[in-house]
Amino acid sequence: MQQKERASFTGKLGFVLSAAGASVGLGNIWRFPYLAAKYGGGIFLLVYILLVLTFGYTMIIAETALGRSTKKSPVGAFTAYSNTGISRLGGWINALIPILIVPYYSVIGGWVCKYLFEYAMGNTAALAGDGYFGAFISGGASAEFWFCVFAALTLGVILLGVENGIERVSRLMMPVLLVLALIICVYSVTRPGALAGVGYFLIPNAANFSLMTVVSAMGQMFYSLSIAMGILITFGSYMKEDVSIDVSTRQVEVFDTGIAILAGLMIIPAVFSFSGGDPKALGAGPSLMFVTMPKIFAGMGFGRLIGFLFFALVLFAALTSAIALTESAVSTFGDQLGWGRTASTLTVGAVMIVLGSLSSLGYGPLAGVTLLGMPFLDFFDFLTNSVMMPVAALAICVLVNRCMGVDKVEEEVSQGGAPFRRRGIFRFMIKWVCPLFIAVILASSIANVLGIIQM
Repeated sequence: MQQKERASFTGKLGFVLSAAGASVGLGNIWRFPYLAAKYGGGIFLLVYILLVLTFGYTMIIAETALGRSTKKSPVGAFTAYSNTGISRLGGWINALIPILIVPYYSVIGGWVCKYLFEYAMGNTAALAGDGYFGAFISGGASAEFWFCVFAALTLGVILLGVENGIERVSRLMMPVLLVLALIICVYSVTRPGALAGVGYFLIPNAANFSLMTVVSAMGQMFYSLSIAMGILITFGSYMKEDVSIDVSTRQVEVFDTGIAILAGLMIIPAVFSFSGGDPKALGAGPSLMFVTMPKIFAGMGFGRLIGFLFFALVLFAALTSAIALTESAVSTFGDQLGWGRTASTLTVGAVMIVLGSLSSLGYGPLAGVTLLGMPFLDFFDFLTNSVMMPVAALAICVLVNRCMGVDKVEEEVSQGGAPFRRRGIFRFMIKWVCPLFIAVILASSIANVLGIIQM
């Protein structure tokens, strides 16, 4: 009975746009460009695309098939195939990740809301000022307010449900996001000196290759495609039987990678134009979006308009991912505790406010309180992305290989005669390569935090 009453997407487009919205977020617009700039430009892009077509494809297929075959969120999906303590633990790790990510993700979303508002008010010069970003995030009340604004937007969509909320918003936001990306991209690559940045980003140069190019591309692919966050299992459980998992996965791959490439073309050529290709500017890292880009916009013609459009784009991307993360958490509460959508959403909302406030205030009033030497936001990011997600992905590989069976995944993907074009790649990757890649990501991330290697 529960299975019949389960919410669902209206069709393939609803799933593809919602899954693409989950994937297209701050990882694409914020994280991808600065990693590409730092780790070799075109060679980083080439390695990333190869990983998406193999590792990423395999994990999306596995998680979506697991969700659709069970019609359950992560915990229920795992226990449907194996009710051992280890399997339940794997399910709960997948389920807890979005619950821990969405609070600090919403803090960064709040920063985006603040910048969008300031560009709307015409404060372009102020945003470009030295120390503006640091003063804002350490201010306490202001950062907390904008975090709450973003959290309220996210929870409002979740309360509307799968079809009327998540799918409808994704259908609106994803096309608008693509149009905004194209507009800003065209403007960026036509700036004086920007073509050197286009070449650096698109043309692979073997001289720029290093081991960290591969490691960082693997980590980014993991983060960008929403692998091992419980999202794809949950969205798979909402997927109708007549929708091809293989075709939908390939479309999500194209959309996600396309937006990442557009983000690189928006940001890297603009940085080249602004700095003349200064390596320090290219290696600005996470501050690139909130510190370097406002300085670039301030020196541009139509800087206020471009800045507004850019942060509107980033806000849409952040919202679609936050909605997906929150929905996965809400689905877990509903499935495991039998709660309705409203009660589950309000519970997740309370967790968001508590944990998000720690992250929001962690650079201000709570700056003196750290975990493993890190502010709250950095600690939650490390815990989820560097430890829990690789462990969760490894648990999925084990479940598919040992309990569910690769044949069952293939049967689910091929349902109704649907194509499974990369069947051989899937089998090889899920059995041998994916577990190895996951171990490398886990080991390198922990080694980086411990200072053994520098990423």
